[in-house]
Amino acid sequence: MRTLTATTLTATILLLVLAGCGDSDVQEVRTWMKQVDAQTRVKVPPLAEPKVFIPFAYVNKEEPDPFNPNKLLAELAKQAAQGGGSGLHPDTQRRKELLETYPLDTIQMVGTIEKKGVMYAVLQVDRAVHQVVKGQHLGQNFGVVTSIDENSVNLKEIVQDATGDWVERLSKLELQESKETTK
Repeated sequence: MRTLTATTLTATILLLVLAGCGDSDVQEVRTWMKQVDAQTRVKVPPLAEPKVFIPFAYVNKEEPDPFNPNKLLAELAKQAAQGGGSGLHPDTQRRKELLETYPLDTIQMVGTIEKKGVMYAVLQVDRAVHQVVKGQHLGQNFGVVTSIDENSVNLKEIVQDATGDWVERLSKLELQESKETTK
């Protein structure tokens, strides 16, 4: 009988504690929020009137159109005939090699091999491995391998500058350290 009274007493105390956690404070907060929401007015400044666009009418119909692409082509042809530019240009008539289809930043140098006194660079593209010698082409900017050493492959690329002239640019593929650990 004594355990029943202790259990009853414990249950009564728990009920009183839970009754103390009533909804009185929450109701006050809700009332305050409704009051603030009713009194607050959103002030949005009016939008500025859009500027009036007046189109330009090209009235000189007898004069050449300044936006005609043929005018630019004619000027470029005139400069080429006068010897404008550096004269450097890539050989677009030769057959492209396999590694010229990949951007240079996707090609990794993973090692070198020397066979019969010739140094080969071992390059990896995706999961395929290729051997490259001096004089081969790679990269999408008409790159030619100029030298190979144990740590790098040096290239000479031909790219267009901002004026449209072809210029040479030197690039380098460096040996990539292995990320695998041996046990």
